[in-house]
Amino acid sequence: MIFYFSGTGNSLYVAKKISEIQGERLISVAGEMERKDTVFEYEFSEKELLGFVFPVYAWGPPRIVIDFISKLRVSGGKPYVFSVCTCGDDEGYATRMLQKAFAKAGLSLDSAFTVIMPNTYIIGFDVDSKDVASEKLRRAEEKLQTINTVISDRERGVFDLIPGRLSGLKSAIVNPLFNRFGRSTKRFYATGECTGCGTCATVCPLHTITIKGKPVWGKSCTQCLACIHRCPVRAIQYGKATVRKGRYVHPDII
Repeated sequence: MIFYFSGTGNSLYVAKKISEIQGERLISVAGEMERKDTVFEYEFSEKELLGFVFPVYAWGPPRIVIDFISKLRVSGGKPYVFSVCTCGDDEGYATRMLQKAFAKAGLSLDSAFTVIMPNTYIIGFDVDSKDVASEKLRRAEEKLQTINTVISDRERGVFDLIPGRLSGLKSAIVNPLFNRFGRSTKRFYATGECTGCGTCATVCPLHTITIKGKPVWGKSCTQCLACIHRCPVRAIQYGKATVRKGRYVHPDII
């Protein structure tokens, strides 16, 4: 089983590429969390794959991923556990944070990887240039070949990560502040170009958007920015931070 969370398609693409080679089914973390179960139980055979693929938000895993793992219960044989996080530059201590969540669930990572992908957090930065984005995608393909080899061979202790500079400070200070204050929906709005098509509501993994002529945001948000990037007429903004910024969706994910 490969669990994934994705907003603009980078992590979904990675998860799909791994699932195709490994012959494992993909399971959406957001989809599972819709069930509102207090516990998520899965049975595994010995060395069966248990993978998590997710984007890095403010140098940590998305809150929804941590919440899901806190409810995860595994029975049967001991699975081979791996993770792949995608990010624009570096992951900080995102994998360490994931390891702590796994430990509380009685699991441990056998291998973990960072895959650099085109930037999507346009609240803080702009999207990468076409050349930079293309080069990141090319290198990601090479990295995925290595990842699939490690997973196929069930290699243990392979941690091919990109923590970056000041990784501990970023994850220890910035991430908690982001989760407390940075996920507000108050600054989302739709401009006059909005057609009310409902794409934003469809792609929102938390289903926090409803359409009342124009989109209306509820309180729950991961800041995946799928609503902004996937709007077909670029009508969604987040305050002034995203005005005149580019948009990005993984080219192989519609």
